[in-house]
Amino acid sequence: MMRKKLLKLYDDLYAEYGELNWWPAETPFEIIIGAILGQATAWRNAAKAIDNLKAADLLNPEGLSKLTQDELETLILPSGYYRAKAKKVRAFVTHLQEHHNNQLDSLFAQELPPLREELLSIYGIGEETADGILLYAAKKPSFVVDTYTYRLMERLGWFSGRFHYGRLRGIFMENLPHDCQLFNQYHALIVRHGARVCQKTPQCERCMLRAECPTGNQSE
Repeated sequence: MMRKKLLKLYDDLYAEYGELNWWPAETPFEIIIGAILGQATAWRNAAKAIDNLKAADLLNPEGLSKLTQDELETLILPSGYYRAKAKKVRAFVTHLQEHHNNQLDSLFAQELPPLREELLSIYGIGEETADGILLYAAKKPSFVVDTYTYRLMERLGWFSGRFHYGRLRGIFMENLPHDCQLFNQYHALIVRHGARVCQKTPQCERCMLRAECPTGNQSE
């Protein structure tokens, strides 16, 4: 039943928004740094910080490892929380250097469960960031959930209680085929819908899911 619901939701969102081609990055390493810099901020702010690193020709493990904390903070200032994020970026770069000789292929050669565990062991990488790295950079089928996902699922009546990352992610992991392209597009569609329509104050009058959504029905 849940599998059928999730697949129909995907079809409805896809019909509305089409192919989104997320993540906007040139390399897997850029995706990883973007995932860290994108924490707790709008993507446009993280993108400005990424552009600064590109302009300085430092968006690579070797370049970032040569920067001091202060130098890195200055470059990633637009991303917000720049002091904390600089420490997180440095932690990942140090881990990659010490454990994988700066080779992402070595890191990504692992199966999904141990790779996810390793990513979560690195300072500053939580579950959402780890799953973003797994799905978009490592091309492994690990579904990414976030506040947009929670908001949509809760309003549809498919998830109850407080936000719990593992329980929410489990709904998708247990009921959908483990396909990277599906997971990639599905997450991007949920984010797009959450940003445009299913906001903190829902814009139910503009929502194509209104007829089957309890929250949408209440707004009539």
